[in-house]
Amino acid sequence: MIYNASYWIDHLKLNKHPEGGYYKEIYRSNEVINKKGLPGRYTSFRNISTSIYFLLKDRDFSAFHRLKSDETWHFYAGTTLLLYIIGPSGKLSKIRLGPEASQNDLFQITIPRGYWFAGQVEQPDSYALLGCTVAPGFDFEDFELGHRNELCKRFPKHRVLIEQFTILP
Repeated sequence: MIYNASYWIDHLKLNKHPEGGYYKEIYRSNEVINKKGLPGRYTSFRNISTSIYFLLKDRDFSAFHRLKSDETWHFYAGTTLLLYIIGPSGKLSKIRLGPEASQNDLFQITIPRGYWFAGQVEQPDSYALLGCTVAPGFDFEDFELGHRNELCKRFPKHRVLIEQFTILP
């Protein structure tokens, strides 16, 4: 059987994500790290780890955002996802997550904390089903959605890409 994006959204009971796409949390460690055991960028305790299913389809995109924790993306099904990552120095990396080893697709990539990143499926009429694992665990308090004007000012050489993958207020 061939599955499409609608099948996965219904089957996995995915919901709209603020950065774009669809998601559902599937794991949250029942163990926590006390604030005293965490770096100062965290304001309270964090679960040791969390993970979600994440799906992008068609022309949807994951808008530029960054986290206070490292995030590992895992490819599960569909077509290649293009991830655009801007490091603190302004260096841009383009990573392919997907099933096409002959095209240098990867099955997994970890995005370091504090890096800005965005993504979109390579083929507009397709989808990519992924998993995202965060450690220390994800909290929306640690999520920062990129503001177009601020990112363009900080990384002017990436203006076209930033304009493509940001959401206007």
